[in-house]
Amino acid sequence: MSSSAPTEVTGQDHVWSVSEHLDDILGSVRPLEPIELQLLDAQGCVLVEDVTVPVSLPPFDNSSMDGYAVRVADITGASEEFPAVLTVIGDVAAGQGEQPEVGAGQAARIMTGAPLPPGAEAVVPVEWTDGGLGEGPVSGMRAHSTAPDGASGEVRVHRPAEARAHVRARGSDVQAGDRALSAGTVLGAPQIALLAAIGRGTVKVRPRPRVVVMSTGSELIQPGEELAKGQIYDSNSFALTAAARDAGAIAYRVGAVADDAETLRSTIEDQLIRADLIVTTGGVSVGAYDVVKEALSSVGDEDEDGSGIEFRKLAMQPGKPQGFGSIGPDHTPLLALPGNPVSSYVSFEIFVRPAVRALMGLPDVHRPTARATLSADKALTSPSGKRQFLRGRYDADAGSVRPVGGAGSHLVAALAHADALIVVPEDTTSLEPGADVEVVLLG
Repeated sequence: MSSSAPTEVTGQDHVWSVSEHLDDILGSVRPLEPIELQLLDAQGCVLVEDVTVPVSLPPFDNSSMDGYAVRVADITGASEEFPAVLTVIGDVAAGQGEQPEVGAGQAARIMTGAPLPPGAEAVVPVEWTDGGLGEGPVSGMRAHSTAPDGASGEVRVHRPAEARAHVRARGSDVQAGDRALSAGTVLGAPQIALLAAIGRGTVKVRPRPRVVVMSTGSELIQPGEELAKGQIYDSNSFALTAAARDAGAIAYRVGAVADDAETLRSTIEDQLIRADLIVTTGGVSVGAYDVVKEALSSVGDEDEDGSGIEFRKLAMQPGKPQGFGSIGPDHTPLLALPGNPVSSYVSFEIFVRPAVRALMGLPDVHRPTARATLSADKALTSPSGKRQFLRGRYDADAGSVRPVGGAGSHLVAALAHADALIVVPEDTTSLEPGADVEVVLLG
């Protein structure tokens, strides 16, 4: 973190810009060390090495249809009126080791994915044949278990086929020696499928960061319980835990901690064992019960190893009070966010999400942005010298964005209907309808 232990006074001497605070965070957060994980455990992780294909896919020529493996010359000119009549010499099923050799005037019944037997040059779909029943075209095969005689006898083929028709060539997906995946790839379901298909049981990745989220406030109670006078439901910890998971983290939610500095400090220390990043919400302003500042502002004075938490004022709305630093023997990063719901969520998107993505080792840690035309009934005002983030609904087709709700940092309902943040720069105090604005896309 900082080269020397910061104190609360240091943070109050300087009003930080959004960019300064974010740069300080990203300059301090280092990607997690790579580990080898089983494929399913690696879902959502970032690959740290190129993966080379050890065996071609598919590893052998195989059929893309249920039908009959044939020689091209034997079905040339075939039609429904004058079908080619071939002798069926057996079945070729997927996973079968030995295959019958197809000679002149012969066919082998073949299943999708089964190896093309020796001597065969093409596959005719079963729908082009009588299925061995001696009648017109059929729509499918009879199950081998109920009609084993289908693997013998004769089959009438009603259409010709070119060489290699309905045959998936060996290596047509990827060739041995090709690069399957590049370092930096985020492993989703398709990437894990490819790794499994080429025989990789484990892979080297940066693990998903473990993020512990806790809210503070004696007024907070768990949703589902009955509210008493002066109480509110704890929504912040749920919102930020969900946001951390959305960012790619393994997130743990800690129930709301009462306004007691020693309890909070103890709770944070207990959580360090399972945290790569700790996020608190509430208790960072200037009130007499802002326990996060009380509990953590002295940590820097106590530690001699350079760790500590600095509390800052940012030129930002919402989200003016912020805290950042490290704590514990492993210098675990901690971001202390304000307690108002919108302030908390906006702060997460602007500061915590990039930190999570940086821990994952991703090169691009930011939400995508776009330019849009402001659609509003009247001009929007913004305080001078502060970067304001307003909630909005973005219309990609129209290239426009409309504000949702007011500027109040407590308006959770408006936040639930927003899919973008409208960014008002520090030097802009008014935005007229039709103005060109930057939007941060949250979807």
